Amino acid sequence: MKIIITGKKIVKTFGEGEEKVGALNGVDVEISQGEFAAIMGPSGSGKSTLLFALSGMDSITSGSVRFCDTELSELRENDLADIRRMKMGFVFQQPTMLKNLNILDNIILPALYEGKKNAAGITQKAKSLMKKTGISGLEKRDTAEVSGGQLQRTGICRALINSPEILFADEPTGALNSKAAGEIMGLLSEINKDGTAILLVTHDAKVAARADRVLFTKDGAIVSDLFLDKSTGKDFEERAEKVIAQMTAVGI
Repeated sequence: MKIIITGKKIVKTFGEGEEKVGALNGVDVEISQGEFAAIMGPSGSGKSTLLFALSGMDSITSGSVRFCDTELSELRENDLADIRRMKMGFVFQQPTMLKNLNILDNIILPALYEGKKNAAGITQKAKSLMKKTGISGLEKRDTAEVSGGQLQRTGICRALINSPEILFADEPTGALNSKAAGEIMGLLSEINKDGTAILLVTHDAKVAARADRVLFTKDGAIVSDLFLDKSTGKDFEERAEKVIAQMTAVGI
């Protein structure tokens, strides 16, 4: 399977002198096309820093991050921003929406920002995404008039509007109740089945169990790389037990 992200000897430090802290300490990692991978680890282990480094959202101190054969560190900021908008999607724990725009307009904004001329086609795609994610009928709602789960679905629609190669998600269920969290993870699984790669950060073993691969981080390094057996199907309890067992094995 084609490798779309390659990180080699990634180092990320914060601060200077005696206050210098190593967030990532020579990490090597590859993410394949269509893969669903999760990153787990204790607070301060470098999991979110790794996601931000691999997506080009944050610069690295040294090493290399290549996305589809493009070295991200060599790009000008405008070119890097273009790649993030057009080839990557982002979902965060707290979706950031423009309060002066309704739900539909928030979804289509990234596509319109690129200067695409087919506004009608973009709107139709947004409505199709809304139908797929179960929020049809909310097009004209203000962002304050929907639930947290509905707002997260809006964020997923917006992340998918430009048909990205990969969706990055940082604690996408962290602010949701268990029912809404399960629905969001089911939705991400369906998106992955359609061919979009997903890389997410989570503290929750049940969330990680939805992935096919779990990277465990500790002290700025990947200490384990667990591949979950797809043959277990929807038996996420069994998969979660494997994740928890591996967490115990590596001491996180």
